[in-house]
Amino acid sequence: MVWKPHVTVAAIIQRGDRFLFVEEETSSGLQFNQPAGHLEEHEDLLAAVKREVNEETAWHFEPEAIISVQLWRLNPNSPTYMRFCFSGQCHSHNPLQALDDGIIATHWLTRDEIFTQQSRCRSPLVLSCMDEYLNGQRFPLSMLKSLLNNHHA
Repeated sequence: MVWKPHVTVAAIIQRGDRFLFVEEETSSGLQFNQPAGHLEEHEDLLAAVKREVNEETAWHFEPEAIISVQLWRLNPNSPTYMRFCFSGQCHSHNPLQALDDGIIATHWLTRDEIFTQQSRCRSPLVLSCMDEYLNGQRFPLSMLKSLLNNHHA
């Protein structure tokens, strides 16, 4: 059996002192997360984060920087996740768009508001990535190279 981590993307989106979060139904109840999700076959990381933000929040997202690449596993029997966290701006909200299954609502929360509810964060990556962003950590998108051949012969 070949071991593979689950590759996911997430977005830190700030407006003033507030950040865009989704409240989602999970097996552990309602939890908060940055807009995030899995990389799909035939898409690169930038396309994945744009798609996930749109599907989960009805906002269009333009990535500007990489905040971090995080490897996380809850316990030895849990799946391992490799999470690429981006920052950027959103625009063109469509309030009539249905949100992804399991997304209950979107919220603009301050760091303190999410900190006081950290027991409801989907993983420790939520606050750690946010703090890396607030501490000024940024890496250029040019670090990412996509050499996907999506043409079928």
